[in-house]
Amino acid sequence: MKKTASIFLGLALSMSAALAQNAPQGIQPYVNEVAAQEPLKGSSWAIYVQDAAGNVLAAHNPGIRLMPASNRKLVTTGVALHAFGPSYRFKTGLGYTGTIEDGTLKGDLYIIGGGDPTIGTQDSIALKPDALFWKWKTILRSHGIERIHGRIIGDGSAYEGHLEHPSWDYDDTGTYYGTGGNALCFYENTIDMDVRATEVGKPIGLSQVYPETPWLQVSNFGITGPKGSGNSLYLFTTDLAPYAQMRGTFAIDRRPKTENTSNKYGDLTCAYYFWKNLKETGWEVTGGYAHVSRAGYIQGSDFVEQEKAGNPKEIGFTESPTLADIARITNERSDNFYAESMLRAMGEKASGIAVYDSCLVAESVVLRDLGLQLDQIEFADGSGLSRMNYVTAEWMVSYLKAMQGSPAFPAFMASLPKPGEGTLSMIRFPGCERVRMKSGSLSGTLCYSGYILGRDGKPAVIFSMLTNNALAGASEVRPVLMEMLKKLVSLQDR
Repeated sequence: MKKTASIFLGLALSMSAALAQNAPQGIQPYVNEVAAQEPLKGSSWAIYVQDAAGNVLAAHNPGIRLMPASNRKLVTTGVALHAFGPSYRFKTGLGYTGTIEDGTLKGDLYIIGGGDPTIGTQDSIALKPDALFWKWKTILRSHGIERIHGRIIGDGSAYEGHLEHPSWDYDDTGTYYGTGGNALCFYENTIDMDVRATEVGKPIGLSQVYPETPWLQVSNFGITGPKGSGNSLYLFTTDLAPYAQMRGTFAIDRRPKTENTSNKYGDLTCAYYFWKNLKETGWEVTGGYAHVSRAGYIQGSDFVEQEKAGNPKEIGFTESPTLADIARITNERSDNFYAESMLRAMGEKASGIAVYDSCLVAESVVLRDLGLQLDQIEFADGSGLSRMNYVTAEWMVSYLKAMQGSPAFPAFMASLPKPGEGTLSMIRFPGCERVRMKSGSLSGTLCYSGYILGRDGKPAVIFSMLTNNALAGASEVRPVLMEMLKKLVSLQDR
């Protein structure tokens, strides 16, 4: 086994050296130098860079598989834009069961989720809840409905399977960045909770801010920690029952803050807020609010399964912002929820089944349509939060080159932030305005992939830098990667 490993390592090093033989001397010597030094020494890392003509500018371990973290979103957003088109919009339907008599719906009103991830969000691209609800009420009035003698039911059943990918760390699934959902959501399926220190050893102060979830019981097991102990609070929650626990410690010297946590019942939250809006604006609604359970039964706020969900007659729909706008937000702020929603939509469109396996099969069909081989990659989710995603730097460059031939490329390029924006807000150096890239980070992992534009505004350089298993923090690894990027930018000015 040791002999095989030695042979493999030798081949990898030989390949890197061969690829870099013709590389400009401004970048490859630096790559070779930092490979033997901390913080990259001993870690698993790779770099692969090509110019627009396909010449290799730099290479180190280009063929080893590494976790891309949120660089995975480059693939999710690009494939979705290619498959659906930049102008695609998710639809949310309204339907009813029963009859309409003299302005009264004698039956239940259904909000039929179609995968729109922006419902109830604070994003500038999305309608605020009251504006969206006004549109829904306009649809009801246009069909002669002035009052409802029944329930408001949130139906997200179009997306089957787990809310989150099973490989996600359990503590992540209680956070805003680890929330998932079915086909109907609200406020990106998150809950804002205010926390504050009290006395060392005593429970923290905890209060739910927004949205309201009257059915959810939250137990506070968070403890105020000693000075300097930091913040280790996590909400532990599940979609198996409306119950959650806040656990961990919050240091006495920390200022009050808002913890953004996960809401497992986005469909019920959406139904509740529309029900509440109807009543507050003078509508007569005699039933309560409910959602459709995984088993297809109607569940109210008591979570007792009632009758099977009906087959509502659809009477209208509203639309999300364009996919181009959603992709831009996804890449700029590295939004996991939006990315997962796009992947789920691909599975639903291709096969009518939105479980993760079907979604990944649908994505692979599009990748092959782009002319890509899939033997260098393995994907698990759409956001990169899973540690079961693997790509090579060489494949990432091939993918980014392939996207240049897609009709959706202008929208894809527009979705990529430049240094100074979003998750790249702390990165600035001369010439950085010509860089378009996506960052990716997990514990021990830091990645950057993207394009450097030439003077004509077109991609002149395509690069991927992937680092895994670094003992040093991102604050030590990032400057090394940024120095590589600076050198690549400066090469274009020669």
